[in-house]
Amino acid sequence: MKIGIGMPNPVPGIPGHALVDWARRAEERGFTGLATIDRIVYPSYDSLTTLAAAAGATSRIELLTNILLAPAYTPVLLAKSAGSLDQISGGRLTLGLASGGRADDFAAVGRDFHTRGREFDAGLELMHRAWRGEPITDGGLPVCPKPTNDERVPILIGGASDRAFRRVVKWGAGWTVGGAGPDMAKQPFERVRAEWKEAGRTGEPRLAALTYFSLGDEVEEESHRYLRDYYAFVGPFGEQIAAGALRTPDAIRGAVAAYADVGCTELYFDPTSARLNQVDRLADLLLPSI
Repeated sequence: MKIGIGMPNPVPGIPGHALVDWARRAEERGFTGLATIDRIVYPSYDSLTTLAAAAGATSRIELLTNILLAPAYTPVLLAKSAGSLDQISGGRLTLGLASGGRADDFAAVGRDFHTRGREFDAGLELMHRAWRGEPITDGGLPVCPKPTNDERVPILIGGASDRAFRRVVKWGAGWTVGGAGPDMAKQPFERVRAEWKEAGRTGEPRLAALTYFSLGDEVEEESHRYLRDYYAFVGPFGEQIAAGALRTPDAIRGAVAAYADVGCTELYFDPTSARLNQVDRLADLLLPSI
């Protein structure tokens, strides 16, 4: 199982240069991937901009949006941005995409929240046409550089609806889950593998998960404060999310073992503190044993 680390792009107040420092340190310490969290109505850094900066500051580490709210973006511009970043990074980008669940994110960009599922499906079709170099308008030219990976940017699909699992086997390289412990991820992982095989897909699907962490007593309060703020929209349940972050070495090691046991292929630890020492503390804890 690959061990990646999240970028602190949603943590309020972090200066932009700190994201570049974080990406460099994560690669130096041996993490396999960097992941962003996407949201529109929050003072977070844009995911694709963040990963473009990370791509320029690194040379090996993989890059993942985990996840991007695909229907909040126009598909041709998303295809162009992703295709560009794929080329700039040397094929290190994976798009984690889902339909999203917050109406305010869609209202802020003038997109229809209630038709997001249909628009997501149509957008996936259009994005792949763009990546193949097909004209999008009658008699037009291609709109973006061809990606390095078989004329497509690899996609991990998020969401637990029947439609989401259909997207996985049609368009995806695999499936990603956030906010679910290993026990909750086990059944969807099994379903993805079964439907992947039934659809005649070759190889094995990527099965990714993310979980929140912080290490050190001095960052515990800021970790709680950030998660309470980020999840304020869910009311009292936000306090449960804040309390559920992994904050001890034993809890983090236990999560690695438990996710591996249910078939997770890549696990991302999302930071709840933007202090650079969080990269080193997590690496010191996990990477020597991998």
